[in-house]
Amino acid sequence: MYKPLPLESLALNQPVPVNIWDPKGVLLLRKGEPITSEQHRGHLMLHTPMVLAADWQAWGYSYTAALDRMVRGNESLSRIASLDAMVPVRNKPDDTDELTATEVWADMHAALNTLLHQGAEASHFMERLERLTAQTDKLWREHPDDSLLVLVQLLFDPGMHYSATHALLTAGLCALVGPSAGMQATEQLALARAALTMNIGMTRAHDDMARQAGPLSEPQRKAVREHPQRSAEVLRQLGVTDTSWLQLVEDHHERPDGQGYPVGKSVKSTAHHLLQMADVYAACISPRKSRGGLLSQQVARELYLGADHTPDPLGALFIKNIGFYPPGSYVRLASGEVAVVVRRGAKANAPAVLAIVGRAGLPLGEPTLRDTTDPAFEVKASLAPGDVKVVVGVAKLLARL
Repeated sequence: MYKPLPLESLALNQPVPVNIWDPKGVLLLRKGEPITSEQHRGHLMLHTPMVLAADWQAWGYSYTAALDRMVRGNESLSRIASLDAMVPVRNKPDDTDELTATEVWADMHAALNTLLHQGAEASHFMERLERLTAQTDKLWREHPDDSLLVLVQLLFDPGMHYSATHALLTAGLCALVGPSAGMQATEQLALARAALTMNIGMTRAHDDMARQAGPLSEPQRKAVREHPQRSAEVLRQLGVTDTSWLQLVEDHHERPDGQGYPVGKSVKSTAHHLLQMADVYAACISPRKSRGGLLSQQVARELYLGADHTPDPLGALFIKNIGFYPPGSYVRLASGEVAVVVRRGAKANAPAVLAIVGRAGLPLGEPTLRDTTDPAFEVKASLAPGDVKVVVGVAKLLARL
């Protein structure tokens, strides 16, 4: 299948990123060859230039991923604006061995964000989602702390699409806690799929509400109440038939006491409980226009105690696996320094951290590793991201480890 190519968007004397064909399948210009002049461009346009749909999709993916990486890398606006359509196409977007954690997660974020925003109109949905699920699962298994660091920092970034970040972090939290909860591989797969897609029925509204300073309107409240069923409906339209996946999506806001929504039924499965716990955790630590993010230590304690204020065994497992202070979050040390958490520790309250602000309130020249098991540097409190005025790029933090 071919798609029309807007040839005027391609620069002269630059290698084209894809093969260009005419509607009958005749190759007009090979990938890597340039359009040499305006006359050459005009000649090509006479033949109705086209690209293969798969190349078009990969091209869009590569452009979005490159743009996302530039934003995350704090590139100047002029450089971001100069990014043009000639960005090279990655023929193997799942080959992440040579990319940094920040680049890989930027790519995953861009791919999921596109998929969620396309919703019921997404083409090759299952193929694209399965590739994402496999890639993210590999990252969580091989680089869990780096992944938490990148995604929690993404969650704190108001310039990123919130819904995709929320989904990726929720899926990751489930991946880290699920095995210790005794969940089987099939349950964990359904859980990962549900976490990535549970808000597909309101992705645009989800992004908008995260950036909204005032209270939700009544239509927005209605959209929130209805989105579990709407998301399941969209997934069915896209060909999803897995009953466990669909049920988790439909029930992810239901509660054991029957006081949830949209139906108000009692749901008590371990998979459902973990999905809801991860969903709530990611939502609570995320800062919004209407409020700052809640402190990770406070949220963890509330998950441990549960709705009835009695210890929750799954909440205990959650804290054991994630800690009170997840990588990417901010803390104040006994030394008076401000630090960013970079690794989970053997104890939930003693993570590995890099100090970024000295006791006098001035930025440190370089992030400095501190041992929080030493009383002189133990963690005294969580800090909301809005309380931290010094931002250090994730790539720089990872380079210090």
